[in-house]
Amino acid sequence: MKINREILRLSIPAIVSNITVPLLGLSDTAIAGHLDADFFIGAIAVGSMMFNATFWLFGFLRMGTTGLTALAFGKNDQREIRAVFSRAVVLGAAIGLALLAFAIPLREMLMAAISPDESVRQLASDYYSVCILAAPALLATTAIQGWLFGMQTTLYPMIIAVSVNVINIAASFSFVFLSDLGFIGVAYGTLLANWCGLFIALIMARRKASGGLWCGWKEVFAKGSLKRFFTVNTDIFFRSACIMGVSLATTAIGARLGELTLATNAVMMQFFHFFSFFMDGFAFTAEALTGRFAGSLDLNLLRRSRNALLSWSAGMAAAFFLIYCFFYSPIVNLITDSPTVRENITEYHIWLTLIPPLTVAAFIYDGFFIGLTATRRMLGATLAAAIVFFSVCFIHSDGIHLPDNDRLWAAFLAYLLTRGMLLALQSRQVFSRRFILSLNPQLT
Repeated sequence: MKINREILRLSIPAIVSNITVPLLGLSDTAIAGHLDADFFIGAIAVGSMMFNATFWLFGFLRMGTTGLTALAFGKNDQREIRAVFSRAVVLGAAIGLALLAFAIPLREMLMAAISPDESVRQLASDYYSVCILAAPALLATTAIQGWLFGMQTTLYPMIIAVSVNVINIAASFSFVFLSDLGFIGVAYGTLLANWCGLFIALIMARRKASGGLWCGWKEVFAKGSLKRFFTVNTDIFFRSACIMGVSLATTAIGARLGELTLATNAVMMQFFHFFSFFMDGFAFTAEALTGRFAGSLDLNLLRRSRNALLSWSAGMAAAFFLIYCFFYSPIVNLITDSPTVRENITEYHIWLTLIPPLTVAAFIYDGFFIGLTATRRMLGATLAAAIVFFSVCFIHSDGIHLPDNDRLWAAFLAYLLTRGMLLALQSRQVFSRRFILSLNPQLT
C-alpha cells in the first residue's frame, strides 16, 4: 500500500469538509445582512452561538463512532460495522429528541448566559426555537459521518457537508426573499438543510454498506459491545467538556480585558481555526487508518501510517509557521478593517507564529488515540492540560488575579502543547502489540 497516497486520498476531502462547515453560519449571516436592520445580524450571531453551544458537546458521536467503526472495518467484521452504525444513529436521534423535550428551558438558560441586547433577544430566541427542531437529524448525521470516516471514506462526508450548505443557502434565500417569511426564513432554511443532510447521509451510508445498515434491536443492546460503546463515548464527552471549558474561559477572560482585546483575540483565533481546518483533516485520516490497521493487526502498516502522518503534520506546521511569520498582515487585513485591531495584533504577532509548532501534536495525536479508542488516556491528558491552562492564567507570584493578554495566550498555547506532549509520551504504549490486542480479545 502506498501510504502517502492513501493519506492524501482521505485528508483532502476532509479538509474541504472542514472549510465548508463555517459556511453554514456565514450564509445565514450574509442573508440576514441584506435585511433592513443591523440587529438581524446580531440575532443570527447570538442564535448561532446558542445552537452551536448546544451541539458541540455531542461531537463524541462522530469521534467515538469513527474509532469503533475503523477497528471493525480492519477486522472485516460486518456484523460489528452494522452494530456500531445502528447504536450511533439511535443514540444521536435519542439525544436529539431529548434536546427537543428540554428545548425551552435550554433556550432560556443559554439566553440568560449570553444576555444579549433586547433588540436581538426575541429574534435570536425565535431563530434557536426553529433550528433546534433539527436536533435529531443533525446528531444522527454527525454519527453517520463518523461511521463513514471509519469506513475509510472522507469523500462522502464532504458531499454531505457541501450539500447541506448549498441547500441552506438556496432555501434560506427563498424563504426570506421569495416567500416573505422575513428573518425567520433563515432559520427555516437551516432546519430544512439539516433534515436534507440526514437523508443524504443515509444514502451515502447505504452506498458504503455491503450487507445493510440496521443490525436489529437485540444487537444494538448487546451488553458487552454496548458497554464499550458508551465507555468510549463517555470519555470523549468529558474530554470535550474540558476543551469547551478552556475555550469559554479564553473568550470570557478576553472579554474582561476590554473590547479591543476581545476583538483582537477574535481575529487571532481565526489563525488557530484556519490551521485546525487543515490539521483536523490529517487527524481524521489518522483516526481512520490507525483503527483500520489495528483492527487487521497489521502493525507494519500501522507504524508506517503513523510515521507518515507525523511527517505530513510536521510539514503542515512548518508551512503555516512561515505563512504566519511573513504573511500574517494581509490575512489580518482580510479579516478586519479596524486600524486599532490591526495595530494591536502586531503587538501579539509572536503568539500567531507559535500556533502551528506548539499545537500540531495535539491535533495529530488526538487522531491516533481516537482511532485506537484509547479515549481514557485522551481524557486524562486533556484534563491535565486544562489544569495547566488555568494555572498559567491565574497563579502569579503575587497571588491569583486576572491575567493580561500575553499570559492568556501563553496559557492557551501551553494547554495545547501539554495535551500534545502527554499524548505523544503515551503513544509508544498505545501503538504496542500488547495494547492493540487488549482492545478486543476477538482480535486474536
